[in-house]
Amino acid sequence: MSTHIEAKKGEIAQTVLMPGDPMRAKWIAETFLKDAHCYNDVRGMLGYTGTYHGKPVSVQGSGMGIPSAMIYYHELINDYGVKNIIRVGTAGSYQKEVKIRDIVLAMAASTTSGINNSRFINADYAPTANFELLLKAASYAKEKGIAIKAGNVLSSDEFYTDDPEDYKLWAKFGVLCVEMEASGLYTIAAKYNIRALAILTISDSLVTGERSSADERESTFRDMVDIALHLL
Repeated sequence: MSTHIEAKKGEIAQTVLMPGDPMRAKWIAETFLKDAHCYNDVRGMLGYTGTYHGKPVSVQGSGMGIPSAMIYYHELINDYGVKNIIRVGTAGSYQKEVKIRDIVLAMAASTTSGINNSRFINADYAPTANFELLLKAASYAKEKGIAIKAGNVLSSDEFYTDDPEDYKLWAKFGVLCVEMEASGLYTIAAKYNIRALAILTISDSLVTGERSSADERESTFRDMVDIALHLL
């Protein structure tokens, strides 16, 4: 056991899919995995291991935001030997051409978080995806006819900001969308030399004010999880 995960050694696969919502982890395990069993219920942060086309894979909730997610990233890597972490989550569009239900591959992750300020004094560290996973995900999506966007995303520390127009500066510099964990994932993956990729489904748009329905989110989420599982 680690501090926040009660799995025994060997119960977690080397590849882990990580949504923020633990109930979404449960849905992925029950929908896509064979013989899935729950290895973690500490703090309600559900984790499961099963197989997909005969290959072991785990799914672990991370909670919302970089501080919560990095606890689980750290323990999965250091206490359970995880080598590949695929974030699967939702995001809000910053660009007119990035529409509801689009899938975004996060090539890099800007952030409003101060997580790297103590590491890189008076400097900016640029957290990026693993190129091999990124290329494989993009190639598979093209093969399956799944439309994707790829580029820089923003990992925000705030879900509700004081200024509803502050996204426009990020948009001006080409940031595609906003979420809350990818920058932390890419930073810790680089630190411990593992592979990481964030795959995001656009659930709402700050440009148009549109929001997808629950049914629409589930349908598009399936495509995102399909891409993630192919990375096995």
